[in-house]
Amino acid sequence: MNSGTAPRPWRRRSGTPWLYLAPALVVLGGLLGYPIYQLGLISLFHYTQAQVSGGEPTRFEGLGNYAALFRDEQFWQVLLATVGFAAACVVCTLAVGCALAVLLTRVRAVPRLALMLAALGAWATPAITGSTVWLFLFDADFGPVNRVLGLGDHSWTYGRFSAFFLVLLEVVWCSFPFVMVTVYAGIRAVPAEVLEAASLDGASQWRVWRSVLAPMLRPILVVVTIQSVIWDFKVFTQIYVMTGGGGIAGQNLVLNVYAYQQAFASSQYSLGAAIGVVMLLILLAVTLGYLRLLRRQGEEL
Repeated sequence: MNSGTAPRPWRRRSGTPWLYLAPALVVLGGLLGYPIYQLGLISLFHYTQAQVSGGEPTRFEGLGNYAALFRDEQFWQVLLATVGFAAACVVCTLAVGCALAVLLTRVRAVPRLALMLAALGAWATPAITGSTVWLFLFDADFGPVNRVLGLGDHSWTYGRFSAFFLVLLEVVWCSFPFVMVTVYAGIRAVPAEVLEAASLDGASQWRVWRSVLAPMLRPILVVVTIQSVIWDFKVFTQIYVMTGGGGIAGQNLVLNVYAYQQAFASSQYSLGAAIGVVMLLILLAVTLGYLRLLRRQGEEL
C-alpha cells in the first residue's frame, strides 16, 4: 500500500487570476458598462431636443421607441442593407488578408517588408482621410480610375450598388492589414515539418491552406472573423463621407448612419439610442452564436 499522499483529483480554483484582472475589469466597466447603461436608459424615454433644453419634462416610454422602430419600414430596409454590406466586407477582408498572409510566407525579405509597410500604412490611415482619397481616385471629373478604364464622367456614388462597392473597397483596404498580420503570425508558428510533409505529398497551395493551415489556425481565424464582423457592421465614417451622409434619398444608409440621422439630424435621441441597443444585441447574438457553433464542433477557444 502506497503511503504517499495521492494527488487530489479536484482542487478548488483559485481566485488569484480574477484579482489580477480586477483593475482592467473596473476600467472596462467604467468605459463600456456605464455608456451602455445610459444608452439603454435613454432608449426607454421620450428624449428629444425639447427635453435636452429643459422645455419639456422627460417622459417614460418603456418599449414604445422600440415598437415605433420596428414599425418603421425604412429601419428594416436599412437593417437588411447593413447585414448584406457587412457580410460582403467581412468575406472580402478575410479573403484578401489570408491570401496576402500566405503570400508573405512565399516571398523574400525585401518584398515582404515592402508589403508589410504598405499594409500597415493603409491600416494606420484615418478613416476620413482614406475615404477622401478613395473619393478622389473614383471622382467623376478628375479621378484617375475613370480615365484608366475609359468611363468618362461616370459617377460611382450615384448608383446604390456602385456606391456600396466603392465603400466596400475602402473598408477592405483599411481592414485587411489586421487579418494579414494576425494570420501571418499564426502561419509562422506552424511547425515547418507539417508544411514540408504536405508539400512532399503533392498537396497544392489551396489544399495546404484548406486541409492543414486553416484547421490549425482556427482560433486565430475566429478572432479576426469576430473582429471584422464588429468593425464592418458598425461602419460609419466611410459611408457618411463617401456617400454624402447615406446616398441619394438614403439609398446607402447603414444602421450607424441611420442612428446618427435619427438622433442628431432629427433630434430623436431616444430613437437613436434604441437603434444603438438593437445593434449591440445583434452583434452579441452573432458573436455568441458563432462561438457556440465552434464549441459544438469541438474547438477549444
